[in-house]
Amino acid sequence: YRGLGPAMTDLLGGQVQAIFSTMPPAIGHIRAGRLRALGMTSTTRSEALPDVPIIADFLPGYEASLLNGLGAPRKTPADIVDTLNKQVSAIVAEPRMKTRLADLGDVPVAMTPAEFGKALAEETEKWRKVIRTAGIRPE
Repeated sequence: YRGLGPAMTDLLGGQVQAIFSTMPPAIGHIRAGRLRALGMTSTTRSEALPDVPIIADFLPGYEASLLNGLGAPRKTPADIVDTLNKQVSAIVAEPRMKTRLADLGDVPVAMTPAEFGKALAEETEKWRKVIRTAGIRPE
């Protein structure tokens, strides 16, 4: 699929039996009873859907969390990156925003630009190993 929109449409329409989805596009359908969540790919249960088990309960070591962040071109001045980081961190720390994100099943984690860069590098390496082990090749 080229995105969750078409995948979700086919899931709801019965053309496919299961998909992996992030929480925001799925949670409303789950709460309305149109979809059944089988498991969370994160290492902990979601506060938004606490009755849904984590896949690692059945497949120890399994983890596939989504990492979102804001990027800028490599040569963006450090003061601009710092300002953007502070502003975005302030927004996600606002009570109304925290409540809205939690309702969608998102858990924001404030990071410095260096911490985010490290997290991206770790995720890249983790998935590089998966791709090599599975012998996945670009189409």
